[in-house]
Formats: sequence, structure tokens, C-alpha cells
Amino acid sequence: MHGIHSILQQYWGYEAFRSQQEEIIQSVLQGKDTLALLPTGGGKSICYQVPALAQDGICLVVSPLIALMKDQVENLKKRGIGALVIYSGMQRKDIIRTLENARQDYFKFLYVSPERLETSLFKEYLPALNINLIAVDEAHCISQWGYDFRPSYLKIASLREEIPDVPVLAVTASATEAVQKDICEKLHFRKPNIFRQSFERKNLSYSVFQVEAKATKLVDILKKVQGSAIVYCKSRKKTSEVAALLQMHGLPANFYHAGLAQEERSKRQQEWIDNKTRIIVCTNAFGMGIDKPDVRVVVHMDAPDCLENYYQEAGRCGRDGKKAYAVLLYEGRDIEELETLHVNRYPGFDTIRQVHDALVNFLQIPVNDGQDRSYAFRFDEFVRNFKLNVHQALYSLQALESDG
Repeated sequence: MHGIHSILQQYWGYEAFRSQQEEIIQSVLQGKDTLALLPTGGGKSICYQVPALAQDGICLVVSPLIALMKDQVENLKKRGIGALVIYSGMQRKDIIRTLENARQDYFKFLYVSPERLETSLFKEYLPALNINLIAVDEAHCISQWGYDFRPSYLKIASLREEIPDVPVLAVTASATEAVQKDICEKLHFRKPNIFRQSFERKNLSYSVFQVEAKATKLVDILKKVQGSAIVYCKSRKKTSEVAALLQMHGLPANFYHAGLAQEERSKRQQEWIDNKTRIIVCTNAFGMGIDKPDVRVVVHMDAPDCLENYYQEAGRCGRDGKKAYAVLLYEGRDIEELETLHVNRYPGFDTIRQVHDALVNFLQIPVNDGQDRSYAFRFDEFVRNFKLNVHQALYSLQALESDG
């Protein structure tokens, strides 16, 4: 085993760890399942990268977004560290080559999206991989996004049945006590072991404005606060509209959302990182895992779904420790929309039961049948046939899936 301080110095050039990083790393090296809650920009990735480098074998990193994985793999390669990535869209031959490489001692990190864990090809190679640590990046996804965005995050626990002696390190910048408990349970922690650091960011100024004309206020803010900026919108359509508006006012802006081609998303993201584009107007598909220290302002054009999301997104500014601003703009109807969203996102038992019965009817599944079987399913046709609320049907199906 190599010394963790010499590893930090050799690859990152730092003389000392930040607050709690060393304690978290020691916990992992002792084989303990660990949950680390560190603020945005608090050096979460070092908490699993250093212990992985200190031991023989390879660290399996489960991460939610392709852009995030690629970015971290490139950063590791620049430091002379062998790192690999598997994501959706790769050809089978490329996945096989990557998994073959993962068996070589040179490679220390294998990044995968949670969906990849369930493929027969990954399961075939898993016994041959000398995994020393399972790192779950953006771990709040298993509780908060696991139901809405990545149900496959809930399947990570099954990996532990295949490699039961390998510890898990879950890292996140945002988790309430309920979410912390949920993360430990969903990842089958042998014993709750949580490290928490203060989430106060003294250099950030948080402001909320109730306005009649959001666009006017936004332009005013971006003209007053110089430097790199992120503007969050709830809809893809709105990102392009707001970016066009800013351009009309002489503010260099571009938009970003998951509907753009991967190549175009990467191009726009890099132009913003390189300060060729000052303002990126985006949905919440943007920003996770991106470490750009000189962002001076983050503006939310819509009230976020929850405080955890807001804290994480707002925390993408001011990572260089200099003064930065997080601004939320809202109008009266935003509150009404949030209340409606809450009703749809957390359907009651009767609604879930109704959707379940409709699904069984739609697929013509006999009573006490259907387990471990797959069915062709068109969601749009299902909702239309049974006259269901689209959002309530979607969240009801996700609740049924998460409950097995």
C-alpha cells in the first residue's frame, strides 16, 4: 500500500488534504462503507481516487452522466493515471476492449453509468476484475434522482452481492438526513458511516427576487455582475429563447440541454469552460461534475423542485473562493406550478394502484403471472387508452419499479 500523502503530492501537487478528506480516505482504506457529504468544490473525487491509487486493483466508479465521466477520465489521464469509461452508445467491440484493458494493472479507474452494471457483458467480465473500491459519485441520485432520473442507480446494491468484500464510498454535495439514511439503505451499507462537512459557502451571496418581468431582471443582473455565468431554466424551449434574448442585448450566450446531439453539447460546454462563451443557458442536464472555478453568478429563472437541487446548482459559482452570486427569480404562478408538481411527483396509493391495474389490463397479464418476463410497452398509447395524467402515470410506474 502506498502512502496517501505522497500520492496527493505526486498526482495533485498538494501538500495537505482539505478538511475531512484524510479521515474519509482512512475510513475507505479500513474497508468501511462510507458516505461523504462535502460541499460543491470540496474535493469529493479525491476521496475515492487517492485510496484507489493506494491499493492494488481498480476502482469502479458509478457516475450518472456521460459528460461527467468523460471529463473525470480526461483529468485523470492528464495526471498520468490510467482510467477507462463505459457508457451507453458504445459499440460492443469497444466495450469488450475496455473491459479487457480493465484487467491490466496500469488502469486504476473504470467509470460506468449505472445502466451498464446490468448488462450481460459487464456481468461476464466482473469476476475477472480486481475491484478494490466501489465509488458512487453524485450519490443523491440513488434517493432523489433514482426515482425520477436513474432507476438503475437502485440496482447498484446487487453489485455488492457479486463482490461482497469490496467497500463502497458514496459521495455527494447535497443530502438531507432522510436522503442520507436512504443512500445507506439503498447501497446496503453494513453499518452507517457518515462524514459531514459544513455546507456554508461564505463567499456566496444568495438572493431571491419576486418580479413581474424576469427577462428584464436577468439582463440587469448579467450586466452588473461580470464574468462567467449559468442561467437555469426548466424547459428546453426556454433555454433557447432566453439565450436569444441575451444575445439581443449584447450578452454572449448559448443554450444547452439534453435534446442536443452529444457532440454539440460537448462543444458548447467546452466553449463555456474556455470562456469563449460567457453565459450558458441550460436545463439541469448541465453542470453536474463540472469544476469551473471562476463562475461569478448562477441565476434560476424558475423555482427549483427542491432545496437539494437548488443548493447543488447554485453552488457551481464561486468555487475559486471569490465573491459570487446565486439568484432566484420567481413570480406568483411559479408557486402554484410547484404545488401541482408535488402532487404529480408523489402520487398517492390510490393513484399508484389505479396505474398498476391499468398496466396489468393493458399488457393482459394474468393474475399472479408476469414475474421475470419482459413486455413491449408504449407509454403514450398506455396513457391515451386509459385517459391517465401523463406525469402521475410516469411517477406511479417509477414508484412501482423502485418497489420491485
